[in-house]
Amino acid sequence: MDVRGFWKSAQEEPDRLALVLPDERTLSAGELLAAGNRLVHGLRALGLEKGDCVAVLLPNGAANVEVLVATMQAGFYVTPINTNLAAPEVAYILEDSLSKAFIAHESFADRAVAAADEAGLSAEARIAVGSIPGFQDFAAFQAAQSDAVPEDRVAGQFMQYTSGTTGRPKGIRRPIFEVDPDVMGGMMAMHLARFDITPGGDHVHLTTSPMYHMAPFAYTWFSLNFDHHAVLMDHWDPERALQLIEKHRVTTSHMVPTQFHRLLMLPEEVRNRYDVSSLRHVLHAAAPCPAEIKRRMLEWWGPCIYEYYGATEGGGTLIKPQEWLDHPGSVGKAWEGAEIRILNDGGKDLPAGEPGTVYMKLIQDFAYKGDAKKTRENRRDGFFTVGDIGYLDEDAYLFLCDRKIDMIISGGINIYPAEIEAELFAHPKVADAAVFGIPDDDWGEQVKAAIEPAPGCEVGRALEREILEFCSERLAKYKCPRSIDFHDGLPRDPNGKLYKRKLRDPYWEGIDRSI
Repeated sequence: MDVRGFWKSAQEEPDRLALVLPDERTLSAGELLAAGNRLVHGLRALGLEKGDCVAVLLPNGAANVEVLVATMQAGFYVTPINTNLAAPEVAYILEDSLSKAFIAHESFADRAVAAADEAGLSAEARIAVGSIPGFQDFAAFQAAQSDAVPEDRVAGQFMQYTSGTTGRPKGIRRPIFEVDPDVMGGMMAMHLARFDITPGGDHVHLTTSPMYHMAPFAYTWFSLNFDHHAVLMDHWDPERALQLIEKHRVTTSHMVPTQFHRLLMLPEEVRNRYDVSSLRHVLHAAAPCPAEIKRRMLEWWGPCIYEYYGATEGGGTLIKPQEWLDHPGSVGKAWEGAEIRILNDGGKDLPAGEPGTVYMKLIQDFAYKGDAKKTRENRRDGFFTVGDIGYLDEDAYLFLCDRKIDMIISGGINIYPAEIEAELFAHPKVADAAVFGIPDDDWGEQVKAAIEPAPGCEVGRALEREILEFCSERLAKYKCPRSIDFHDGLPRDPNGKLYKRKLRDPYWEGIDRSI
């Protein structure tokens, strides 16, 4: 399989379309290459060297991708920062990553200034897309440099920060290898081949989620290295996604189950209005997908939906469309070169069908920057875990139960909220749902549901009764929610990640919760 890598491809075919921006402006491969080259020269003029870090606080747009083109050929680390973070949280990442340059968008000006001040960044290290007081102008910064191919090119690396479910987020740091950038770009992009995606041709990738998340960032980059052009969305809108799929004849995308649910909530006449027949490879991950939602998506979009299980730290498993129909609910088998183990708390392998902690084989080593203890504690004999609970069936297909931290223990019985949430999503009056444990004097914990009702539904005791009765018909009594809190919207980030702690923690204030 011939993979040229982005820079070589852009030199050979500079007029080839590379990016369609959220405002429909386009960039050719040659334009993107020139912008990335200028950025390398500018960053080196600031004193950045191989192994230094560039942090970005940016919405989806040209600058995000130009930074990738620059950092990935100059041996720099690139750290995308969640645009929802508060200034002190941004400052922590700037300091912890030892960032030598900080590129921020004017939409986040106040936080960018406060974070840069707190982190003690020099004026030269602050660069703004748009206008931010005390920051250099990104366009002028690039324009002052040559677009010549930089010398001493070497592949860079992503350094993503974990979401910080407990404590401070940790940077996942991999070594910088002495590898030609085009070779490394091609090697990274070969991950797409696992999902039957091939280089070149008429492929078009739709980026639906914020690129501060690793998957949207990486899969956009992989696609560019496969000579595919990318269409960027700057925020999630289900009907807009359908419009872009039809208009640009999109063939590949990366989504999360929440986006599938939002698409299915569109009125049938809206869904039927758009031609989605161009789709061939829609990848999804990030959370277990309720089986009913997956089935409905496959019925609508056809056999184009591929699921995988992995983490920013590594992976993983995958399952193709027909496989999933044969093994509904599974996230697949270990992909080539990977291995999955299910271990109990004592580190012993568990038999098929018995849930335990999911461990994945380390293929490319990494460390949590500045946290040797966390690095050490998530390892066992060359395997690592991100804290998920699951089991393997007799055919070695992996089924996820939930995150260990989200598991409810009621009367000594383990209850997995994801299973209950999947049933709630099947109710037509439920737009979004979260299940978690709250204190119970007799049982330790009881099951609580938080629900965003579908548009037009009247919230009240009658709706709560209807949903609880629906659960009782589908779930064992001990799994059923005891009560429901209704919300106008659940605390999710734009990529669909649910911040369950914001719902759960108020119930546990002042209580020592031990799971």
